[in-house]
Amino acid sequence: MDSPHGAAVAAENLGLKGPRGWAFRGVTFGAGPGSLIAVQGPSGSGRTCLLLALTGRMRSTEGHAETAGLRLPRRAAAVRRIAALGPVPGVSELDPAFTVAEHLRERALLQRRFDGSPRALLRPRRERAATARARIDAALDAAGLDPATLPKAERTSVRDLERLEALRLSLALALIGRPALIAVDDADLKLRDAERVEAWELLRSLAADGTTVLAVCGEAPEDAVTVRTDTDGTTDTTDDEGTADAFAETGHS
Repeated sequence: MDSPHGAAVAAENLGLKGPRGWAFRGVTFGAGPGSLIAVQGPSGSGRTCLLLALTGRMRSTEGHAETAGLRLPRRAAAVRRIAALGPVPGVSELDPAFTVAEHLRERALLQRRFDGSPRALLRPRRERAATARARIDAALDAAGLDPATLPKAERTSVRDLERLEALRLSLALALIGRPALIAVDDADLKLRDAERVEAWELLRSLAADGTTVLAVCGEAPEDAVTVRTDTDGTTDTTDDEGTADAFAETGHS
């Protein structure tokens, strides 16, 4: 799949403090474009909040970060335009009642509405539909999801997808926008050993194609740029139970 050059990501003493204490603190790292970045730590250690901060969805309160050379949190809006979210519980989730086709069609329509040029909107309807279908097919191919293999093909409901299939669909939806950075929460959650290997191979392939991948996980692969969130004694976080509430307070989408 053709994609823009990935976004370099860096942080220096980055921290985020919420009403109940520090979500994370003292995060320092650097990763070049097209890197596979693994945010490792136990549940409740601020992993999701860090992911949202680096993608411009949450505002850090200490230190600074840069994504694609854009300083955070000051340039958060610009970062949100180039950084897409894969699955993030409470923030960007698949609708279990939707079919695969409905999710893909909705995302393509949104992409065309908010990212299309005025000239593109004037193209014949058939041409616009063909362009959208080509973008969908490229995203599905990059995510390794073949709808023909699903129980009801594209008419399969999300509730009937296996965990790894749902991950692939979420990634395909994010890739429709051709982001420079794609962020994935709980990348290895509830996966069997073989599925975990397959999931990391998928994320690794996206990075190899040029899209920087930022993935929250319980255990990082050896070849990833690993960022730990449980090494400095931070207390309480808005991760897990409070992530959605803290995200909503930022007013971002």
